[in-house]
Amino acid sequence: MKLSIIIVNWNGLDVLKGCLESVYEQTKNLDFEVIVVDNNSSDGSVAMVEELFPQVILIACDENNGFAKGNNIGSEAAKGEYLLYLNSDTIVLDGALNKCFDYIDSREDVDIFSCRMLNKDQSLQPNCSKYPSILNMIIFVTGLYRVFPKSTFFGRENMTWFDYKDEMEVEVICGCFMFIRRKCYESVGGMDERFFMYSEEVDWCYRFNRFGYRIHYWPGADIIHLGGASAVHLGSERAVIKDESTVKYMKKNWGPIRASLGYSLLIFFYLSRLPVVSILALLDKQGGRKKIIKNHIAGLKNLLSMKRGG
Repeated sequence: MKLSIIIVNWNGLDVLKGCLESVYEQTKNLDFEVIVVDNNSSDGSVAMVEELFPQVILIACDENNGFAKGNNIGSEAAKGEYLLYLNSDTIVLDGALNKCFDYIDSREDVDIFSCRMLNKDQSLQPNCSKYPSILNMIIFVTGLYRVFPKSTFFGRENMTWFDYKDEMEVEVICGCFMFIRRKCYESVGGMDERFFMYSEEVDWCYRFNRFGYRIHYWPGADIIHLGGASAVHLGSERAVIKDESTVKYMKKNWGPIRASLGYSLLIFFYLSRLPVVSILALLDKQGGRKKIIKNHIAGLKNLLSMKRGG
């Protein structure tokens, strides 16, 4: 088996259907398998896969294990020489997976990579970044990356200066499309299951780097990433989970002093925006921004509770 495509799904019936259709329509003359790990969906996703895609290896879990553990479950079942971690809300374009396979199979210097990501309207969707750091957090909370997006210094973390036209070795690629050699998975292990959702791919890329594996971005194939198909069901809890994952990453990889400073910067981020968000909420006659201030305060309270809880 040359390629195992691992897709984690949670209540994404419609986008999962579109993803699987595009995979099978656009991937020809390649020995591959598709593994769908369903995290206890309640929208009929499992029945849809069973009926329309009987060739898929379906693993139906009895609970929502989260993104990291879901991918690990799929990895353990995979038989491919290469592994592709593909979000359920993606659409494969123009033979992209064949192109990606040919690329990595012919490049011994590439261990993990991602191709070009597009939005639904086929505009560019950035999918590369640098590792989180205190400097990068300072630039973020002060908003300087917005003021100087073309600066390689101020736009460093999210690489806002990068036009995605050229191949480049990078530090982090988005978890919606990660094409890796099996040896990387076997050496480093799977995603850290302490991350329920968010930051797991950042942590994984950091671990790959520590093992000496090289991560690349390659613009030779296109994938549409619709974005947020599962996360939308979380509502305001999404921001809470994201903050919790950020704190877990810092505690795991930074050490106590830097992690404490990073945590303080997150608190500062919420506090510095609280007056502006509050004023906008008061001026909003439609009431839509009142929900934003409510979520903002909930996020701040959650961060403070994490500190108290150690």
